[in-house]
Amino acid sequence: MTVRILRAAGLAPAPWRNGGGLTREIATGPEGAGADAFDWRVSLADVTSDGPFSAFPGVDRILTVVEGAGMDLVVGGEHHIVDEPLWPHGFPGDLPTEGFLLGGPVVNLNVMYRRDRTRAETAVVCGTVRLLPPEGGAVLAVSLDDGAELEGRGGGGGDRLDRYDAVLAAGESPGVLRTMGQAVLITFSRT
Repeated sequence: MTVRILRAAGLAPAPWRNGGGLTREIATGPEGAGADAFDWRVSLADVTSDGPFSAFPGVDRILTVVEGAGMDLVVGGEHHIVDEPLWPHGFPGDLPTEGFLLGGPVVNLNVMYRRDRTRAETAVVCGTVRLLPPEGGAVLAVSLDDGAELEGRGGGGGDRLDRYDAVLAAGESPGVLRTMGQAVLITFSRT
């Protein structure tokens, strides 16, 4: 079993592939894989102005607005109004995509995965959930509020997760996540 606690304080901002903004990478699989080699990638993006999204051939994306009023995504010429907070929205990452802010800056949780190698499922959860990585895959939980706790790891007390802290697990379940609010749960499996 592999379990890692990933602290938001350690997430360094990096420019988007197209230079239009900044992102903070939470985790990538395999660990350390670059923009052209990852099977999956999860990041937080601060979007402060309208503009194009970076293109990622062969990659599907799931965008969840975690702060702000939302966006009008124009994906391949088709409008997708993403104005429901904490509602995961999937779209192909290789189609031309532009984002238009609906009411000021937003923070998006972005999940990207190569459709020929990986499948990702994203859900927003509240309360208590057992983290169960699939066979040969991984599970990532990102706390959206302060005070979440991972219980059951190593038989001792829990690990506290604050806003945007995450736990990444592969192999066996690392235990139960108890949220004081909400968390985004992402499960990665092989295709």
